[in-house]
This record gives sequence, structure tokens and C-alpha cells, in this order.
Amino acid sequence: MTSRFRRGVSWLGCAAVLVLAAGCAREPGNGSGGTADGGVVHVVCGGTEEWCAATTAQFSKATGLRADFVRLSSGEALARIKAGKGNAEFDVWYGGPADGYAAGAAEGMLEAYVSPNAGAIPARYKDASGLWTGVYVGALGFCANPKLLREAGAEVPDSWADLLDPLLAKDIGIAHPSTSGTAYTALWTQVLLAGGDQGKALEYMRRLHPNVLQYTKSGAAPAQMTARGEVAVGVIFSHDCVAAKEAGFPDLVVSFPTEGTGYETGGVALVRGAKNPESGRKFIDWALTVEAQEIGPTVKSYQFPTNPGAKVSDKVVDLGTIKLIEYDAVAAGAAKTALNRRFDAEVAQAPKS
Repeated sequence: MTSRFRRGVSWLGCAAVLVLAAGCAREPGNGSGGTADGGVVHVVCGGTEEWCAATTAQFSKATGLRADFVRLSSGEALARIKAGKGNAEFDVWYGGPADGYAAGAAEGMLEAYVSPNAGAIPARYKDASGLWTGVYVGALGFCANPKLLREAGAEVPDSWADLLDPLLAKDIGIAHPSTSGTAYTALWTQVLLAGGDQGKALEYMRRLHPNVLQYTKSGAAPAQMTARGEVAVGVIFSHDCVAAKEAGFPDLVVSFPTEGTGYETGGVALVRGAKNPESGRKFIDWALTVEAQEIGPTVKSYQFPTNPGAKVSDKVVDLGTIKLIEYDAVAAGAAKTALNRRFDAEVAQAPKS
């Protein structure tokens, strides 16, 4: 009896030690400082569903590492990463405007990583400390349905002022800047055109408000609204309108405001606390290559690649032919939360009469 009891106590003691050790041991890859991980990359992706799928599939084929993705708009991605602080849901953030990345970096949500492949990317398209690196550039513009414009008695818009025409009442599609990086780019563009005066920028948006049919969640959605004839004009990144034309709506017209327009630098970044940091870094390395940046046009994503060696599709807008404003993603990111709150309170909730 005594011998059995002692053996039982001895076994229980060892089991307790093992449980405690397991509880205290650090899970491999559980943190950006880890060197081992699960050989998988969980990506929150801000591109189109097709682009995200093609990119993660090609990465897996090229590297042998597994990759999966969740497609979210910029504001949604930022919120999900923030919600996962301390227990990261994603390893990498990929796609979507860099001002969202700048906002996330300011809140400690991203881990600096200077990829050996980042040297090929021009300085204006990356954060010097490696908090994010650009993978594409997209110019903000207008997507017009000429048939609906004719019916309204309006012309294809070529200025921000044109969008205020009463003839376009409830005939414009644009996303909400809290959820959409596209819409926030449009809002910050107004700030820059107003010489940095946020009040004047919001006044423009208040004047535009009666002409907006609805504020969508996704920045690309107004292209589909325009294509389906729900609105006459969508305010979107021009490549989304080109994609809609390619998808069977050839009559759509892309135009750009003569006053100047903003642009996005679509980024890639390592999430702080990533459970698979080594695989995440490998994904970032690969995302900056020519191979990765030439995937877009194969799935109707016509952004300008940041790697100078990548082939540029003839369907990509020539950035040298349009008037681009100096878009500081860091400044835009710093103002993002407060400015979006003001937009929601002062513009989106206002009556349209």
C-alpha cells in the first residue's frame, strides 16, 4: 500500500511539473522575436478577393509555405489587428493604403522589418524604419457612367467641383472613410487641397453629401454601383474602374480631377506579436519581388508596381499624365482616427435635404 501510494505521489508530482512547464514554456513563434513558427502565414489582405487569393497561392507555390488570407477593407483590417493585440490573429498585413499602416504603427500594432528586397523599392514608397513597405501605387479618380450622366444632363467630371453639381443629387457613390482606405484618401486629399485645413475639407464633404447615394463599406464598391447603373459617378481608385470595364462594362469612363488627386501606396507589414514571424518575413520578402508584383494584372488588378523591375500593364494609368498631390501617408495616418470621427459626426449623419 505504501509503495503504491509513493509511486502515485511520484507520478502526480511529475505530471504537475510537466503541466507547469508546458504552461510556462513559450510557444514557438509566439511573438515577433521568435525564430520558429508553424510554417504558415495568416494574412489580412486589403486587395480584391481575386488578387489576395492569387498572391497567397503563388507565394505558397514559390516558397512551399502555407498561406491563408482574410479580405478586409483598410479600416476593418486596422480594427481587427488592434483587437488582436496580445494574441495576434494575423502575421502580415498586405494591401491597402499606407496611411492605415502609419496609423497602426503609431499605436504599436506593427513590427519593423527592413527586408533585403526593400532596397529595390523607391524611398517615397516605404517607411525608412521598415514599419511598412509599398508594393503598389494607385491613383484616386472618378468612374463615370456616361449614359446616366446624359440622362441627368451632366458631363463626365474632371474636377472635384464638378461633383457638387445639383444635377448629381444622390447620384455619386463613395465609401465611408472609417472603413475604407479609398474614401479616407479622398478625405485627406481634400485636406491637402485646402492647405491642411481640416475644417475646409469637411465643408467640401458636407457640400458633397447631398449628392452621395450611400457610403459603402468597401472602397471598390462604387465601381460596381456605377457599372450597374445605381449611380452616375463613383469616387474610387482608378484601377477599380478599369477592372469593372474589363469585367464587361466597357462604356465606363475613368477621369481625374484637374485640381490634383491623392494616391495610395499599398503596403505590406509584419504584425507585432505575429505567431509566425519568420514565415511572415518571408512573405514580405517575396511580396517585394518582381514575380509577386506582376500578379495583379493577371487578376484584373491594375495598380502601378513599386518594384522598378516589374512589368507595367498597358491598362495601368501613367502616373506622369495626371496631377498628383504630395501625399504624406504618415501625416494622414496620424490624423486618421480623429478626422474620421469628425466626418461621421459632421458629414455622414447630416440630413441630405
